[in-house]
Amino acid sequence: MPDSLIVKDFPAPRAVDFSTIPTERLETMRVAGEDVVECHRVLAITGDNIVDEVIREVETFFEWDHYPTGDVFDHVTDSQFYYHAHLQELRSGEHGHFHTFLRPDGMPKGVRPVMVEDFKMPKGENEALSHLIAISMDKFGVPIRLFTTNRWVTGEVWYDADSVGPMLDNFLID
Repeated sequence: MPDSLIVKDFPAPRAVDFSTIPTERLETMRVAGEDVVECHRVLAITGDNIVDEVIREVETFFEWDHYPTGDVFDHVTDSQFYYHAHLQELRSGEHGHFHTFLRPDGMPKGVRPVMVEDFKMPKGENEALSHLIAISMDKFGVPIRLFTTNRWVTGEVWYDADSVGPMLDNFLID
């Protein structure tokens, strides 16, 4: 297996200067954080967690398969996610991770793919999706890190950073 596929060490997290973030944005972040804590609290009452919820109906958990089967789509916001795991030796302490995406119909107006050398527009009108972030989960169903990928990993279309940042606010699975 190529060494480039094995995650060995992660850089130390960078400190966030919260004084540079507008108050309204901080309030949105606070409410989102409270929602996450509430989800964990409710699931913990029955001894469950977010990963357990996603793979609950699965008899055997297979590496590389998407869970739930067929992914999760929000047809109102054009947001999408799935959960999966790599081979054990590639996991670096994680159980698996969620990949999150946004499809063009859910993107801010005017966002266009970057025309990189090998660019090919997908056939479907709403298929030029962007990978937003992956959320690595531990065996207890707790997020342990965030990461992103090269576009070939998840088969998405390339968008520049100035376009992807605002897409984050449009991601919603309801």
